[in-house]
Amino acid sequence: MSDKADRLAATRSGALDAIRANVRAMRGYVPGEQLNDPGIVKLNTNENPYPPSPRVFEAVRAALTGDKLRKYPQPLGDDFRRAAGRVLNVDPESILIGNGSDDILTILTRAFVPEGGLIASPTPSYVLYRSLAEIQGARFAAVPFADWQPDVTAWPREANLSFVPNPNSPSGTLAGPILLMKLRDAVHPHPLVIDEAYADFADSPGHVGFVNNWDNLIVTRTLSKSYSLAGVRFGFALARPEVVRELVKVKDSYNCDVLSLAAATAAIEDRDYFRGVRAKILATRERMRPALAALGFEVTPSRANFLWCRRGDRPVKPIYEELKRRKILVRYMDYDGYDGLRITVGTDAEVDRLLSELKAIL
Repeated sequence: MSDKADRLAATRSGALDAIRANVRAMRGYVPGEQLNDPGIVKLNTNENPYPPSPRVFEAVRAALTGDKLRKYPQPLGDDFRRAAGRVLNVDPESILIGNGSDDILTILTRAFVPEGGLIASPTPSYVLYRSLAEIQGARFAAVPFADWQPDVTAWPREANLSFVPNPNSPSGTLAGPILLMKLRDAVHPHPLVIDEAYADFADSPGHVGFVNNWDNLIVTRTLSKSYSLAGVRFGFALARPEVVRELVKVKDSYNCDVLSLAAATAAIEDRDYFRGVRAKILATRERMRPALAALGFEVTPSRANFLWCRRGDRPVKPIYEELKRRKILVRYMDYDGYDGLRITVGTDAEVDRLLSELKAIL
């Protein structure tokens, strides 16, 4: 390129300068590492270590036949909504489908939060909530936990949208319904979103049954974790039918494809397989905690499929880096100086290898 062309390019950056200032200024959400090395033990993104139900593979194969891929999918996912309605004992009209629960969170932000509005969530928790606020041009309030419970007294009542992950990430802790009821009343009439991505691993039924009674409640769920479907991207929200009808206006017309709908419907219907996989993960989780504590970690009691591990004031990033060098991925997370390792519950063999390598490192 000539000097003249270089000078011209420097003064005409085109589309880059046209990007909204709030987007240019944000860091953006950084997903967990996805390495393709087959020798990697992957315990960093809370994926289920077991395969999906065999019914999922049958349903996907069936969806590949005939003209199913030539036609658009069901825009509202009617077959899935009926299946999930039976499993969860809810009105199918109260279910909104999404391309993963992150898509659902985006839809909710677009629908409820004006530019310059306010989103609130506890901290430390899911960092995507802040990114959604920044994309929307909204403000974000990070409310400190009080002993891993949402601090209702510090919560901004004027928040247009409140997110509470329950169980929380990275801690795996659970907030009870009485506390969440107080928060619901505090922010009313603005919606309270209880993000139940990990609820299937908790010893609690979650808040699905409260949707019809709490008029400003929205519950989000995903099939990525407990149903082993992270790769097909499928999530859903539950709210009053009249709220769902408004949210449908905001979502993409066909936000879930034929294959993901087939997989999700088959997965949620196979209750026996679901219960079997869940039991294995809970058993492994319960033996991981004392084993990690014996190695010097402070391990928070978890109701999810991961454990939050710290070493007081001692740094844990070198441990993460050395594990990665040894082909074991865990998630290093730093919340403004409050850092730790979030370790996914893997198979027994994966956990045994993790513990062996940690013992050698420490």
